[in-house]
Amino acid sequence: MTFETITYIVQHGVCTITLNRPDVFNAANEQLTTDLQLALREAHNDDATRCVVLTGAGKAFCSGQDLKDAPASGDGKRNLNDSLVRRYNPIIRAMRSMPKPVVAGINGVAAGAGLSLALAADVRIMSSSARLVEAFIAIALIPDSGATWFYPRMMGYSKAFEFATLNTPISAEEALRLGLVSSVVTPKAFSTALDIYARKLADGPTATIGYVKQLLQKGLTSSLDEMLDLEADFQQRAGDSADYAEGVRAFIEKRRPVFSGR
Repeated sequence: MTFETITYIVQHGVCTITLNRPDVFNAANEQLTTDLQLALREAHNDDATRCVVLTGAGKAFCSGQDLKDAPASGDGKRNLNDSLVRRYNPIIRAMRSMPKPVVAGINGVAAGAGLSLALAADVRIMSSSARLVEAFIAIALIPDSGATWFYPRMMGYSKAFEFATLNTPISAEEALRLGLVSSVVTPKAFSTALDIYARKLADGPTATIGYVKQLLQKGLTSSLDEMLDLEADFQQRAGDSADYAEGVRAFIEKRRPVFSGR
C-alpha cells in the first residue's frame, strides 16, 4: 500500500510502518492519523505480517499533534473531543487489539500523543539519544490517547503525576529504569537492534503470541479466578494450533521449531 504521510513495508514477516513527516518531527496531522488507521487495519488483516514495527523518519518518533494543522470547525477552534474519538482513539485501540506483536522503535523524541502511540505498543526499543516528553500540560491540556491509562500502570501513580504535571522530559536511561522501554541502544546500532528484535517475534508462533497479548491486557483488570478460567480456554486454543504440533515435534527431534504463525 502507498500512503501520503507514512511508509509501509513488509519484509520477512515484519510490517514496518514509518511516520514520514520528518520536516515537522512526524507531527500528526489529519492525513497522518488517517493513514495510520488504514495501515494498522491492513497489517491486522495481512497473513504475511507476523509482527508490526512503528517508528519515525528522521530525528523524531512523533512530536504529537501538529498544532498548525487546520482546525476542523469554522470558528477557528479545534474540536478536541472529535479529534480523539475519530482520529487518535481508533489508532490506540487498533494497536492494543492487534492479534500480532507491535514494537515501537523510538528513534527520537516521542511527545504528547506521539508518546501515547509508543506506549500503546507491546514493547518499546529506544535510541539512547531519544527522550519522552509529556507535552500536554505545556498547552494546558490533559494527557490523552490512553496516556492516563498507560502512565500510572507503567510508572506508578506518583511518578505519573509528576511527569504529567511538571513536563520534565524522561531520558532513555530513566525510561529503561522505570520500565517504560525494554531496551536502549546507541543511535548507530538502533536500526539493526530493532530489526533483530522484530524478526525474532515474527518467527514466533504468531497466534499464540496474540493470545498472550490478550491475556496480559485482561490480567491488568481481572481477578485471579477470571484469569484462571481464561487461561484454560486460551491454552486449549493454543493446543489446537499447527504451531503447537510443530513445537512438540521440534522438541522431540531436538531442533529449532519452524512456526507458521497459525
